[in-house]
Amino acid sequence: MTNTSKKTVMVINGPNLNLLGSREPEVYGRESLKDIEHRLKTHASATPWQVDFRQSNQEGEIIDWIHEARESAQAIIINAGAYTHTSIAIMDALLAVNLPIIEVHLSNIFKREDFRHHSYISPASRGIICGFGSRGYLLALDALADITAQKQ
Repeated sequence: MTNTSKKTVMVINGPNLNLLGSREPEVYGRESLKDIEHRLKTHASATPWQVDFRQSNQEGEIIDWIHEARESAQAIIINAGAYTHTSIAIMDALLAVNLPIIEVHLSNIFKREDFRHHSYISPASRGIICGFGSRGYLLALDALADITAQKQ
């Protein structure tokens, strides 16, 4: 499959995910965000998707990327980090784009502190994948392939 025939999934990573590999490896694992990006892009080569992988510690930049995805992508995978539990603005942006959205978390947010049990992202998401480490990104990509195949 050539890149021109592939659909684009924008993968958005929120605050502190740039520190993966060194930040609380007992919770988030030892892979860096670059490792995860490489693994996801390799996995995508066998799917109908190409990956536009991004990370920001800035809420406004994440919102701008979500808006951009309306024109440049056919789906979003988002790990909003701590913004998952605080950002109504990111939720509103996701609701506005009318794209399939999969929410991903490396850790199982429901086994952690109570404040992490609520997600503002979930109401805008087709589904949530949490607790599988970096494999969650691959599972999200596979889910998108299934979701879009069902629509055709």
